[in-house]
Amino acid sequence: MKRILVTGAAGFIGHAVAHQLLRSGCAVLGLDSLTSYYDVRLKQARLETLHDQPHFAFQRLDLSHAAATRAAFAAFRPEAVVHLAAQAGVRYSLENPAAYTSSNIDGFLSVLEACRAHPVQHLVYASSSSVYGANTKLPFAESDPVNRPVSLYAATKRANELMAQSYSHLYRIPASGLRFFTVYGPWGRPDMAYYKFTDAIYAGQPIDIYNQGDMARDFTYVDEVVEAIQRLVARPPADTAASDEEPGRIDPGVPHRLFNIGNHTPVPLRHMVEVLAQLTGRKVRCRLLPMQPGDVERTYADVTALREAVGFTPRTPIEEGLARFVDWYRAYHRCG
Repeated sequence: MKRILVTGAAGFIGHAVAHQLLRSGCAVLGLDSLTSYYDVRLKQARLETLHDQPHFAFQRLDLSHAAATRAAFAAFRPEAVVHLAAQAGVRYSLENPAAYTSSNIDGFLSVLEACRAHPVQHLVYASSSSVYGANTKLPFAESDPVNRPVSLYAATKRANELMAQSYSHLYRIPASGLRFFTVYGPWGRPDMAYYKFTDAIYAGQPIDIYNQGDMARDFTYVDEVVEAIQRLVARPPADTAASDEEPGRIDPGVPHRLFNIGNHTPVPLRHMVEVLAQLTGRKVRCRLLPMQPGDVERTYADVTALREAVGFTPRTPIEEGLARFVDWYRAYHRCG
C-alpha cells in the first residue's frame, strides 16, 4: 500500500485529493493547520468526510514549524507528497502579507527540507496561474517568462517554483509544480468569486464585478484537477539524461517539471453570473467596479504539456460544473 502525505488536507483541493488517493488503495496522512482565513467549520466538515476511512490519519500541524514537519515525515515515511497547503487569495495578501511568507515560503521550505531528510519518490506541489502576472500573451504556457508578478501571493508561488527547482538540482528530489487555474466545485473556498456570487444571490445582495465586467477566467472543475494530480503523482520525473525532453521539464538534467492545470477555455465573468442566475432561479443585480490591485483581466491555460505527460486534460463545461456546485451549496447551506 503506497503511503502518500497530503498537506492542506482540510482544504478544498486537498480533501478531494485525499478521497481519491484512498479510493485508489493508498494510505494517506493529512496535515493541516486549520487557519481561520475562512470559516473553519467548512474545513472541519471536509475532514469529517475523511475520518471514517480506515487508511486515513490526520494531524493538525503548522508547516512553518520545521521540526514538527520533519517529525511527521519521519513517523509516516511517505513515498510521495502532495503539497497543497498554502495561504491563498490575491486580495488578502494586500492586508496580511506576513501570512504569505509564513505559510507559502517558510512552510514550503519545511516540506523541502523534510523531503531532503526523508527522500520521497515524488513531490507534487501547488503553484498558481497567478505566477503569469502581467503577461499578455495568451494562452499562458509553462515556457513563458514569469517575472512580472502583480501580487505578493503570486510572488510567493513563483518563489515556490524556484525553491523546488534548486532542491531538485541540489538533492535530486523529483518534483512537479502545478499551476492551478481557478479551481471550482463542491466544497469550494468561500473567498472565490463563484462562491461569493452564490452567497450574494441567495442573500438578495448585489454582486461586485471588477474591471467593469471585462474579466475572464479559465475555470477548472475540481474533480478533473484531482484526476490530473493522481496521474502525475504516479509519474515522477526521471533523473536521467534521456528524460530531458519529457513534457513539463524546465531545465535539462534537473528532475523538476511545471504543468498548467486548466480547462483551456476562458469564461467571461458575466457568463458565469448568467449561469448562476439560471441555476438558482434568482434575479441578479451587478455592481460594475474598477479593477482591483493584484487582479489580472484574463487567464487561459495551454495544457499541451499535461496532455503529453499523462494523456488527460480538464474539459468540464462551466454550466455542468456550476450545476454540481449549486446542488452542493443548497444542501450544505440548507437553502432553496
